[in-house]
Amino acid sequence: MPEIGIGFHTDAFNSSHKSFEQALAWAQEHDVHYIEPGTIDGACWIQGLGYFPHVSFLEDPVLLRRKMEGYGVEFSQIDAAYPLSGLDGPSIGVPYVQRAIAWAAQAGCPRVATTDGLYKPEGLSDREALDQMKRSYTEIVRVAEAHEVVVTIETHGYFTTRPEFLAEMLDFCGETPWLRLNLDTGNTFIAGNDPVAFADRFIDRIAHVHIKDVSASLAEAARGGATGIAISHVAAGDGVNADNIRAILRRLSAHGFDGVLNIECEGQGGPMLADSVRWLRQEIAEAGFTERVPSFVRVPAGA
Repeated sequence: MPEIGIGFHTDAFNSSHKSFEQALAWAQEHDVHYIEPGTIDGACWIQGLGYFPHVSFLEDPVLLRRKMEGYGVEFSQIDAAYPLSGLDGPSIGVPYVQRAIAWAAQAGCPRVATTDGLYKPEGLSDREALDQMKRSYTEIVRVAEAHEVVVTIETHGYFTTRPEFLAEMLDFCGETPWLRLNLDTGNTFIAGNDPVAFADRFIDRIAHVHIKDVSASLAEAARGGATGIAISHVAAGDGVNADNIRAILRRLSAHGFDGVLNIECEGQGGPMLADSVRWLRQEIAEAGFTERVPSFVRVPAGA
């Protein structure tokens, strides 16, 4: 059986104004061992006061990694998804992602998430934006290779939710193993795609997955007219995308996927996220996966 990790994006605690350490404590309480936070390049008062569940590059990455190990948690990925498709992609997005890569390497984090913008960029044609992103990703992947950190492209915007554009983006740097796909099950759905067919097309490139369901009301209001969901307000398994997620899990299992599934939902301070974890654990077992635990986590004898 392939092994797979279960985790969550700390966006789940945005609306409840929890700190990153409170997110770690929640993970420990619910036996969840992988986490993906957003990243701040600098200081932010709301994060410093403990009301924002993401991490700053000013924090020492090694000391933070040790703290996380005390909670039985490790990074599956850090989120540095500043849009790279706009005019400010090279000037703001590229150095931000490059700094995230170097910080991630010190923190023992294997992946850094990137993406494009939600909309067609102003002032650029599609070809101009793609050519610009190719130059940006070339610089980003050069740093990723040096630090041995995988850069993932998340399906979240105007280009990445269009399969023909995404295919070109994933080939920006040739056959490199350092540029892969972060499949988001909810964003592919809300953009009007068939998420299962989308996963099938790119299954060889998937390194990380965001498990995101979609409420019936949001699907009715926005499907085909949006490219991304800021945060899902329905637990995984309770929305109209649940059957697609089940089918994708079975395909990933058959393909031998051994990465991490990170749940993205609003969380309600924990209850919605807890419901999602319970549902996902049942679904991965039915798909033929076993759940992986990091090697540093002590498993009780007989467990």
